[in-house]
Amino acid sequence: MTWMWPILLGVLGLVFGSFIATLALRWPEGRSALAGRSACDRCDARLRWFELAPVLSFAMQRGRCRRCGGQIDRFHLAIELLGGAAGMGAGLVAPGVEGAVGAVFGWLLLALGAVDARVYWLPDPLVAALAAAGLASALVVDEPGLVERLAGGAAGYGVLAIAAMLYARLRGRTGLGGGDPKLFGAIGLWLGWRALAPVMLAAALAGLAVAIVRRMRADERLPLGSLLAAAAFSWWLVSASGLLTRV
Repeated sequence: MTWMWPILLGVLGLVFGSFIATLALRWPEGRSALAGRSACDRCDARLRWFELAPVLSFAMQRGRCRRCGGQIDRFHLAIELLGGAAGMGAGLVAPGVEGAVGAVFGWLLLALGAVDARVYWLPDPLVAALAAAGLASALVVDEPGLVERLAGGAAGYGVLAIAAMLYARLRGRTGLGGGDPKLFGAIGLWLGWRALAPVMLAAALAGLAVAIVRRMRADERLPLGSLLAAAAFSWWLVSASGLLTRV
């Protein structure tokens, strides 16, 4: 019953999105997303079970804490919706095990992209989890093959590591964070080396669009990890839908 997959993965995505939002807010501050009960970010009041329902509790409370009246960070809502959309999208384009694997890819990328968007940081444990899951997915999904994935991992890391080194030598300052090459290598382990160029191109165009809309200065920073994450999952969706084979 293929229609159940987008619903199931979409609901799971909302739940995982709620956890990812908590992770992205707490981890950079040195707090655990697993230990302790959920609480209001403003008054620290413990949240009850009915206040933890993704999206629904935000809507019922009109975006404010029931106790202090403080505004709930809309970052929570955005990440929950993105998690649900990633799961539903994966279930729609590839109902079944492949879609479930793709949803995991999307949720791991969302976690990395959310942290990077907040504090310009790509935690090594999350990148390692993405890389390990990419290799493990080769046992379940036939394409791309293991050799192509390994080549993608090596090429993805190597290209950005060399670019970062050359930029630092030529400009005398850091242009890329140390996590960006690792993330691109992990993406290569999922998508294979053939996908690296279009993913980088999409990320670059998205970054250019953001810079133009925000009227950013040349010395302002953009979270490349977030852009790569969005581009990589978009590429997976297009590839899994079969549009590439029909073009």
